Amino acid sequence: MEQITSAGKLVQITVTDGYELKGSKGDTPVTFIRAEFNQAILGDSAKITVSSEGTAKYNFTSSFEFNPEGGITLDDLAHKPVFLTMIEVLPKEKKQKDEKTLVLGQAVVDLLPLVEGEISFETAIPLHPVPGSPLEPLQPGVKQCSLEVKVSVPEQLLTATQILGGNLLKVTLEAAYSVPESFVPIGPVQNYIVGLQVPSTAEKDYPIVFRNGTLKLGGEREPTPRPKKWPIANILAPGANNIPDAFIFGGPYEEEDGELNHAEDREMRNQAESVKKRITWDLESRCYLDPLAVVSFQKRIADCRLWPVEMTRVPLITAPKGKAAKFDKTEDENPLSFHGVAYVNMVPLLYPGVKRIRGAFHVYPYLDSTVYEKTKCSFSLFRDTGHNLIHNNKAGGVNSPLSKPSVAKNLKEDKIQASSLKSQSSDTALEMEAAPNHNPEGQQYVEAGTYIVLEIQLNKALVPKRLPEELAKRVKEMIPPRPPLTRRTGGAQKAVSDYHMQIRTISRAILDEYHSMFGKQVAKVEGDIDSETLEEQKCQLNYELNCSGKYFAFKEQLKHAVVKIVREKYLKTIPFENQEELQTFISELYVFLVDQMHVALNQRLVREPQNLEHWLDYGAFCLLTEDTIKAQECFRKALSLNQSHIHSLLLCGVLAVLMENYEQAEIFFEDATCLEPTNVVAWTLLGLYYEIQNNDIRMEMAFHEAFKQLQTQILQAQVTKSTATIDFEARTSRHKSITDVEEGVKAESSIGPWGMGSGSFIGAAKAEPQADGFLEESSKLQSYSQEPILFAPSQDAINQKSSNLFPKEILKTEPSSIFLHSTQYRAPTTIFMETIRFLMKVNAVQYVHRVLAHELLCPQGGPSCEYYLVLAQTHLLKKDFVKVEEFLQQAAQMDYLNPDVWGLKGHLYFLKGDHAEAKACYERTVSFVVDASEMHFIFLRLGHIYLEEKEYGKAKRTYLQACKRSPSCLTWLGLGIACYRLEEISEAEDALSEANALNNNNAEVWAYLALVSLKAGRQLEAEQAYKYTMKLKLKDEALIAEIHMLQETVGFGNPSF
Repeated sequence: MEQITSAGKLVQITVTDGYELKGSKGDTPVTFIRAEFNQAILGDSAKITVSSEGTAKYNFTSSFEFNPEGGITLDDLAHKPVFLTMIEVLPKEKKQKDEKTLVLGQAVVDLLPLVEGEISFETAIPLHPVPGSPLEPLQPGVKQCSLEVKVSVPEQLLTATQILGGNLLKVTLEAAYSVPESFVPIGPVQNYIVGLQVPSTAEKDYPIVFRNGTLKLGGEREPTPRPKKWPIANILAPGANNIPDAFIFGGPYEEEDGELNHAEDREMRNQAESVKKRITWDLESRCYLDPLAVVSFQKRIADCRLWPVEMTRVPLITAPKGKAAKFDKTEDENPLSFHGVAYVNMVPLLYPGVKRIRGAFHVYPYLDSTVYEKTKCSFSLFRDTGHNLIHNNKAGGVNSPLSKPSVAKNLKEDKIQASSLKSQSSDTALEMEAAPNHNPEGQQYVEAGTYIVLEIQLNKALVPKRLPEELAKRVKEMIPPRPPLTRRTGGAQKAVSDYHMQIRTISRAILDEYHSMFGKQVAKVEGDIDSETLEEQKCQLNYELNCSGKYFAFKEQLKHAVVKIVREKYLKTIPFENQEELQTFISELYVFLVDQMHVALNQRLVREPQNLEHWLDYGAFCLLTEDTIKAQECFRKALSLNQSHIHSLLLCGVLAVLMENYEQAEIFFEDATCLEPTNVVAWTLLGLYYEIQNNDIRMEMAFHEAFKQLQTQILQAQVTKSTATIDFEARTSRHKSITDVEEGVKAESSIGPWGMGSGSFIGAAKAEPQADGFLEESSKLQSYSQEPILFAPSQDAINQKSSNLFPKEILKTEPSSIFLHSTQYRAPTTIFMETIRFLMKVNAVQYVHRVLAHELLCPQGGPSCEYYLVLAQTHLLKKDFVKVEEFLQQAAQMDYLNPDVWGLKGHLYFLKGDHAEAKACYERTVSFVVDASEMHFIFLRLGHIYLEEKEYGKAKRTYLQACKRSPSCLTWLGLGIACYRLEEISEAEDALSEANALNNNNAEVWAYLALVSLKAGRQLEAEQAYKYTMKLKLKDEALIAEIHMLQETVGFGNPSF
C-alpha cells in the first residue's frame, strides 16, 4: 500500500460573511463566531457589529490539524461536522463587571467533500436559531439568516491509492417498529441503543453506535421525506441536528432489500408503522474505509453473508462530577437488558453496481450459538467489548470519542477468556446457553414482531458493473452486425419486387400449360420420368408456347420488369462503349436474374434472409434435431440482424453455455439484462449461468432481480385486469347486449413468441419432490427463494405453420416441444417455470433440466402439475415411455382436469401403438371447456384414429376444427380423405386442392387427388395426379392398390395401360 504522507495537513475554515442577522438588543448587535470541532473549541472571531441591513463581515479563520497517524482521521472528518455558533455580546449594564453573552444560533459545516477528494469548497450554510432566539426560523419563501463559509486544505487528504481503492460507508438507522409492550415512556429514562461493527482498517473494526432513540406511542406514520440527523448530542440549535441535503425518502415495501418486502407483509407493516409503538433515531453515521478495509469488508460479506446489528436498552444515567466511584458501581449494577440482534443480509452489496441497500429486518433475541451460526461472529459489540461503548456520552455526544475504542486489540483477550470459561463450564451451562429461551427479554422482540429499518450506502459499488456501452461493444466484436442491403436510388427494391411477382405469375401459367399438355401422360408413368422423356416434353412445350404466341407474351410481360432492374438497380441508362462491356454486364445481369428467380420460387429463408424470426425458427428446429452448431449459427445470424434483440441475445447465451463458451455467455446474458432490465427470463438465465460458475452471490442477485421484476409484472397485470373488468362491467350495464361481451373477449391480444419481453406465466403447487436426477447443488438455493407466489395469465400464442411432412411420419413423431405453451390454461408462476417455457419453446431441452432442479427446490414452485408435464415431455422426446407414464400419473393426481395432462397422455398411448386409449384421452381433451396448450397435434392424431376406425363423420368434424384453428397441408388432407370416404367428392376435391397448394410434394395428397379425378371421370387429371403420386414414391401400398383397382374399374388413369 502507498505510504501516507499527509500527516500535519492544516484544515482551514473561514467564515467570511453573515446575512439576515438579528440580535436581541437593538438593530445593530455585536456578535462573534465560535468554531468547534471534535468537542474542542477552535477559536473565536473578533466581535463584529451587525449592520442595519443584517450583514456582517467576519473574515474569521480557524483551523485544526489533520493527522491520520494519531490525531484527527478521515473517519472524524467523515462523520463529525464543524459547529459555528453565533454569540451576541450584550450591552453592559450599570455596575456589571463581566460581559454577558447570548447564543443566537448555530450552523453546521459538513466536511465530507474533503473525504471525497476535494481540496476546497465554498458554501452558504443556514444559521439555525436556538430556542428563544430573535433569528428567523427556516421557512420556505423567507430569506434565511446564513453564513458564507470556505473550507480548504493545502493538498488532497487522500493518496492516489485511497482515492482508487477506498470507500465511504454511510449507515442510517431510521426506526424500530412494533417494539415490545413492556417499553413504556414512564419510569426511569431509558437509552435505546443499536450498534454494529465494520472494518475501518485491515486490522481494526470500527463500532458504529446509535444512541438515544426516542420511544413513541404511535398513532401516525413518520413523515417522508424527513431529514437525517447527526449522531451527536448537545447541539444547541434544534435545526443544526439535521445533516444538510440528506433525507429519508422511504418508498414501496416491494422495492426494499430486507425481509419484509412481500405483498403479504404490507398489512402488518402498515399497522406497525402507523398505529403501534416505535423507537425513532433517523441518524446517519459515516465511516471511511481504506483500501485494505474495503477488501476485508468484501471478504467478510462473502464469508458471513449476514451481519449482526445489535439492539439493547440501558438506563440513561448522567454521573455527576467527582463521583466516579458511584458511577462505576452503577455500571456494574445495570447489565444489558432486552439484548436483541437483527441479521442484515449484506450480500446485495456484492452485486455488480449496487451501492445501497435499505430494508426492514426482524429483531431476534441475542443468543451466542445462533449469532455464531448465522454470522460466524463470536463476540457481542455491547457485551464483549465493554460498556464504554454504551456509556460513552451517556447524556449525548459525538458518536466516536477522541480515543476511539479498538475492538481488535481487546478482542483476542475476550475470546481467550470466553473460550477458557466455556472449556471449564459444566454440561448444564452449555445446555443453558443453547436453550431457546436463554434470553427471555430478547424473546419479547419476536413476540411483538419487532423490526428495524436500516439503510447502508457506499460511495462506490464494491463490485463495479460493466457499462451497457461496453457490453454492446463486446457483442459487436463477437458478432459483427450484418451490413445493410446496399441502398439504390430510383426504387431498386420495387423493381426487384416487381420482377419476383412477374416470375411467379409466369411460372403458374407455364405450369398450367404443362399440365394441360402432359397431365395424363405423367399420371400414367410409374416411378420417375426418364431424362429422354423430359427432354421431349420440354421441346413440345417450347413448340406449343412459340406456336401459340404465349412465349412472346411471357417475354413481353417479363421485359418491362427486367428493364426496370437494369435502370433502377444497375443505373444503366446509356449505351455501352464496346461489345465486351455489354457482354460482361449481360453475364452479371443473368446471374442476378436467375438468383432472384430462385428467391421468388423457394423457401422463406431465401426469400427473406433479413427476417430474424426465420433464423430463430430455423435455430429452434436445429435444436430439436440436436444440431447445436447449426443452431448457434442461426441464432448468431439473427443477432447480427438486430444486436438489440433480446431473445437472440438470450439464445446465443444459451448456446454458448451448451458449447462451454462461458465468457461469451456472460456477455450475452448481461447485455440482455442491460437492454431490457425488466425481462424475467434474462435475469433467470444470468443467474443459472452464475450457478454454473459457482458464483453464489451473483446468482442470488440475478434470481432476486428476476423475482422482483416478475412481481412487478404480476401487480401490473392485476391492475390492468381490474381496470378492464370495471370498464367491461360499465359497458355491459350500459348496452346490456351480448355483443359487448364478445367485443371484450376479442380485445384480448396475443403476443408473438419473439416480440415479447417475458410473456407467459405458469407455475406450481407444492408437493413431495421427485428427484429424478435433477437435484443439483441444492444447498445454493437460499436467500432468493423467499419470494411470494405470484399469479398471472398466460400470454403465449403459438401459430402453427403448415407442415411439409407426410402424415404418418408426423403422427409417429413426438409432439413439438411447444406443447406446454398455453394460450388458455392459467396457473401460478415462478421465474424458473417462466424460463422453462421459454426454453421449451425453442427446443433447448438440454438446458431445461438445470432449470427444473431449481423449480423443484423453489418454495413457490416444487413438483407441480406443470413441472411433471415438462418432465413427461422431455422423456417423451427420449421415448422413455415408462418415465412418461409415471410423471403423467403424478400430474393427473395434482390436477385431474388439466387438459394438457390428457393431451400428453393421448400422445403417449399413440406413440406406444395403443390407439384405443389414445382416442379416449384425445376425446376427453377435446371435450374440455378450456383448450389444451397445443391442440393441433391432438386434432391430427384423433382424426387419424377416426379414419383408421372408419368413423369418417367424426374424422371430418375433427379435421374441420383443425383447419379452422391452424390450417396446414395435413389438416386439409385429413378433411379431404374423410369427405372422399363419405362420398362427398366435391368437398373432398376442394380440401385436397387446399392441401396441394400448401405442399405439392405430398404423395398422399396426389394419391387422393387421383382417386377423386377417377371418380369424377376426368382422365387427364387422374393420370397427372397418379404420375406425381408414383414420382413422389407413395409408401402406402394399400392406397396404391386401391388406385389401381379403381383405374381398372373406370378403364383409365394409368398411362401404362
